[in-house]
Amino acid sequence: MSAASLPQRLGPWLRNRLPALDPVLLAVLGVLSLVGLVTLYSAASDHPGRFGEQLRNLALAAALMVGAAALPVRVLKRLALLVYTVGLLLLVAVLVAGVSVKGAQRWLDFGAVRIQPAEIMKLAVPLMLAWYFDRREGAVGRMDFAIAALLVLIPVALIARQPDLGTALLVLAAGFFVIFFAGLPWIWLGVLVGAAVALVPIAWTMMHDYQRNRILTLVDPMSDPLGKGFHTLQAMIAIGSGGMFGKGWMQGTQTHLEFIPERTSDFIFAVYSEEFGLIGNVVMLVLFVVLVGRALVIANQAATPFTRLLASAIAMILFTFAFVNMAMVSGVLPVVGVPLPFISYGGTALVTLGMACGMLMCVQGNRKLVQM
Repeated sequence: MSAASLPQRLGPWLRNRLPALDPVLLAVLGVLSLVGLVTLYSAASDHPGRFGEQLRNLALAAALMVGAAALPVRVLKRLALLVYTVGLLLLVAVLVAGVSVKGAQRWLDFGAVRIQPAEIMKLAVPLMLAWYFDRREGAVGRMDFAIAALLVLIPVALIARQPDLGTALLVLAAGFFVIFFAGLPWIWLGVLVGAAVALVPIAWTMMHDYQRNRILTLVDPMSDPLGKGFHTLQAMIAIGSGGMFGKGWMQGTQTHLEFIPERTSDFIFAVYSEEFGLIGNVVMLVLFVVLVGRALVIANQAATPFTRLLASAIAMILFTFAFVNMAMVSGVLPVVGVPLPFISYGGTALVTLGMACGMLMCVQGNRKLVQM
């Protein structure tokens, strides 16, 4: 083989083996990740190690995204039950031998790596439900919806016991999206909403004190401005002080005078808003709209019930993450531990979201395959 003919031979070989990475998703994820790194560099100026760790997390998330995109859909289907089962076992392990941080037992420590199994269930639950409803295609009945609800409620109960109410609600939402898109009758949806409203007083009595305080603080953060309302008030001050164009990168006073709590993770949106202002917020909103919109387009073009349900659920998960985080930081929703996708510092959540986007690319790359 001559040196001149080598590129011609390698080209088709690489094209056949590299996954069909969706260019729109790649572009949006790349910009969001870059924005996240820039914001984190400012937010973590007093913790320089976190920037390097986030680079490592992004590299791992990117590798897993490419790996997930390269998988045939039939492999995703085969992995659904295994991933769900392993996730449940890890949740049980957390309750038995988990690591406690700030009063919550949510992590498993494996020495060099610490993971949060609840994050895995945000993907494992919709993956499992999509697999189940795909197997029941054409014969879905009331019992199937009941079984699906049970598959959702078991991990939700285990996560809520850690306690991690925010993640439990997100897993519940992820499962609900699949059940809804699988054809849940509207009358049943009305019954569920009514039952949820009726159970609010009971749920209130079962909450921990700090969870009830978060809801009460949302109503009136000034009732305890230096205590329970501190997080919300300081975040709102940071967002408002950014004005139209922001104070400039690395120039946020609320950030660098350390008034914003958890500014590298849950409240990083306040850092971004203070430094890049309303214009920056509009740009970020557009990026998330394009991300979720592209995911919905992929779901609409999916060839099978499994891929359609999985892609739809991932689209709604991405929307829920972004909406809940921004609303929480802005004082519209109670404070819950929800990261801003591809912006907040974190390992397990970032890796999970990277794999989710890889699954979207997998669905898009296999959309023409009718038989899986």
